[in-house]
Amino acid sequence: MTAPLKIRRRRSRFEPQPLIKFAYEQIKALIPPVIAIVIFLVIWQLLTNSPDANLPSPIRTIKDTWELIIDPFFDNGGIDKGLFWQLFTSLQRVALGFSLAAIVGIGLGILVGTNRIMYQALDPIFQVLRTVPPLAWLPISLAGFQQANPSAIFVIFITAIWPIIINTTEGVRQIPQDYNNVSRVLRLNRQTYFFKILFPATVPYIFTGLKIGIGLSWLAIIAAEMLIGGVGIGFFIWDAWNSSRVSDIIIAVIYVGIVGLLLDKFITFLGNLVVSEEK
Repeated sequence: MTAPLKIRRRRSRFEPQPLIKFAYEQIKALIPPVIAIVIFLVIWQLLTNSPDANLPSPIRTIKDTWELIIDPFFDNGGIDKGLFWQLFTSLQRVALGFSLAAIVGIGLGILVGTNRIMYQALDPIFQVLRTVPPLAWLPISLAGFQQANPSAIFVIFITAIWPIIINTTEGVRQIPQDYNNVSRVLRLNRQTYFFKILFPATVPYIFTGLKIGIGLSWLAIIAAEMLIGGVGIGFFIWDAWNSSRVSDIIIAVIYVGIVGLLLDKFITFLGNLVVSEEK
């Protein structure tokens, strides 16, 4: 009798080279911005090192705001809250106003883009209204809603909706005519045409509008909260100015910039995810 053959299973070996290469690339990519930040901090320190300087130095800023940095979650009632709650409140307003603007803006943009008469009638109005500064809408919203929080959300909505509408409309109008001709030849129904032709071709334009809209939303809420008061990072900055806490303002501005960057990256991530799904 012949001995049974022994099947040798090849052991999978863990190869660290790809991970090392990835880590090296990430560290290499971080070096230029880190160097730039260090140079900026050194210049800032040198320019504000004098006792007569109007602005605090980086070291002084950290010392003055150390409690805010290490404990962003405190809540002493009223407007005396940590930076986390100030940012969280502002983000809640932005999320609601921007979501409404995205729903209405995308829907209206598709409707206007697919109808030539509506485009000719409404596009000039959109072009005019998009140039109105966000704070110009605040008195109108306060007069209409008579409350601060709905007024701030309306300012977010009215600020973000114009780039969403305009970019979505342009995306629909840029669909190649050949695609529309093929849909007519194949007699596609509206639902199939929307999901197979219109929406995939318009997605890049939609997310371009969403990226512009989220940036404008974050800018608008900071400015609006300075006027409406209450809890929010915008009013925190304004209250710090009234109390001559310049270091608090600097830290808050840094937080605002970081959150704005994260919002932009989040919309970019969603856009890439949707585009990859469509492919």
